[in-house]
Amino acid sequence: MKKLIPFAVISICLFSCMNADKKESENLAIAKRYMEAVENKNAATMDSLLADNYKGYGPSVGDSTNKEDALKNWNYNAANLYESIQYTRSQNLAVTVKEGDAAGDWVSNWALLTIKYKDGRGPVQVWVNAVYKIEDGKIARSRTFYNEADVTRQLGITN
Repeated sequence: MKKLIPFAVISICLFSCMNADKKESENLAIAKRYMEAVENKNAATMDSLLADNYKGYGPSVGDSTNKEDALKNWNYNAANLYESIQYTRSQNLAVTVKEGDAAGDWVSNWALLTIKYKDGRGPVQVWVNAVYKIEDGKIARSRTFYNEADVTRQLGITN
């Protein structure tokens, strides 16, 4: 009996680790599919990956959007502004925040994006950090950070 208790504890720990690894892999796959949808300008896939109560924030402090507006803006930009968007030097990390306002499962992406515009401007390259909160297999929240001034400088826009 004494030998069974340590075996049971080790088994439970291993099972917990395997479940955590599986959840992290699933969350990473959701974020990766979303980024592929951005590259492919595939709004239907983006729609399927965003939760109905999705809320997106950034890059500026006061910027926020919901699912409907995010998809509407994306469709407009994909049709009228962007020739292509390519994720390069992209790295993803899945993490579970245990407590506080940000508690939950998150995927963070650090990437260098290369953006070409339909009007011939660019390309521009911009470092982007996007963080996605995953709930029930969907992206429920995102926070995106990038240097807007660097993009406008590369496009030749001055004040």
